Amino acid sequence: MNRTTLSLIAGATALAAVTGFAALSAPDAPGADTSAKAAAQLPVERTSLLCPSPSMSDLAETSYTSFTPVTKGTEGGGKAELQAAAAESADGSGAGGDQGEKDDKKSGEQKTEKPVLTPEEPGKPVTGDSSGADTPALVGTADGRFAPGWTVQETTEVAAGTGRGLQGVNCTAPDTSFWFPGASTAADRTDYVHLTNPDGSAAVVDIELYGKDGTLKSTVGEGITVQPHSSEPVLLSTLTGEKQDNVTVHVNVRSGRVGAAVQALDDKLGGDWLAASTDPSGSLVLPGLPKDATSVRLVAFTPGDDDADLKVRLASPSGLITPAGHETVHVKGGMTTAVDLGDVTRGEAGSLVLTPTDGAVPVVAALRVVRGEGDKQETAFIPAARPVGTRATSADNSAKGSTLSLTAPAGAATVEVTASAGSEGGAPVSKTYTIKAGTTQDIEPPVPSGLKGTYALTVEPKSGGPVYGARTLSASEGGVPGFTVQTLPDDRGTVAVPEADEDLSVLQK
Repeated sequence: MNRTTLSLIAGATALAAVTGFAALSAPDAPGADTSAKAAAQLPVERTSLLCPSPSMSDLAETSYTSFTPVTKGTEGGGKAELQAAAAESADGSGAGGDQGEKDDKKSGEQKTEKPVLTPEEPGKPVTGDSSGADTPALVGTADGRFAPGWTVQETTEVAAGTGRGLQGVNCTAPDTSFWFPGASTAADRTDYVHLTNPDGSAAVVDIELYGKDGTLKSTVGEGITVQPHSSEPVLLSTLTGEKQDNVTVHVNVRSGRVGAAVQALDDKLGGDWLAASTDPSGSLVLPGLPKDATSVRLVAFTPGDDDADLKVRLASPSGLITPAGHETVHVKGGMTTAVDLGDVTRGEAGSLVLTPTDGAVPVVAALRVVRGEGDKQETAFIPAARPVGTRATSADNSAKGSTLSLTAPAGAATVEVTASAGSEGGAPVSKTYTIKAGTTQDIEPPVPSGLKGTYALTVEPKSGGPVYGARTLSASEGGVPGFTVQTLPDDRGTVAVPEADEDLSVLQK
């Protein structure tokens, strides 16, 4: 584990130095100052995003929204586009179980169709849509002025059946390691981990599962090949014979890189995408609990052998409080721990803050959130998140149905929120908010004047302590409170570059 982590850090550092793609940051505490001590922050020149195949339901209606905020120092050319990935692996094996049955397509065929989305300019969203069960995963690249902060939101409405409701996910950058606490192999859940390879060579992936007693034995989860420009959905219940409600999934890439996300579908509670938790850390923040949540479950896992004891607090509108009966949680090393917190928000906005009671032990965590009652319940997931940092963006917002949740667990902060121009018309609007220390505030976000279509929200902290954020998108249908939550981590749109006149002679010795 340690050897893998060190190699990843070294690789990311080299990549940033050579290409200017991104800077690596892993906060260890909610109150820690993680700003890089660099002479200059320059915009990244190229970035990639990967969108998983949205649904296997014929009733699915999916929309895509692409947005790049305007960034100083990026005048000039560039472009961004999203194209369909190949539908299955070149060997036709279909690690997800049913992908290999699609014999009406050539194995490993890479789509050469017209791009699904081609943004025209930074500062204005562009949208696209699809329907049905055959919508492929998307592979996207952006360069020049379109690269810094590029964000793509995938939102799907499923009218009925397993996973019915609203499902949303931010398309992710490729990486080599992902943690997903909160997945399941239980009989009433159908969970897939979607793997998408953006590169011209095959990626080899191991999927490791951890339950309440430790590792779930599996041999078919080792050495999964994802062919170039291809996507594989892997059904978790086919990897092990053990049926468990709360499972942590670790996607570890042996060679190459992939994008990864878990689609968690429930027979009765709807479904949503489970995005990866932030890197294992001693302290975690899980922002954006809906105030009307009827059930909240915390799922935590520590990758090492040491146990972790965590203090559990809720950042409410009035400050940090300790939930009665859930003051602490004990997480055994290498085992998944789940704690039902009930209606912990009690009608108020909230974010969960986890800190060590004694020595810090790295942990990953996520929340399963349920809204509604009886047969009209819907589920969403909130992973532990990185702070907003310099800037974060939420795409696919409408005049109604969007809630922006911001929390400042360590110290008061001032934040500027900008509503972009609308995809079909409207002028940008900005507003400044002050978030008190230890609180969470649900704010009604600004709306572009003369809005037509959808718009993006960009969050930029201006002063104070670190800020964490999430956007909840709601769209109820037939009395079912459909919703999905996306956290707002730093968009990593800039990279630290030393000043030209800095003395680097020591590096030549």
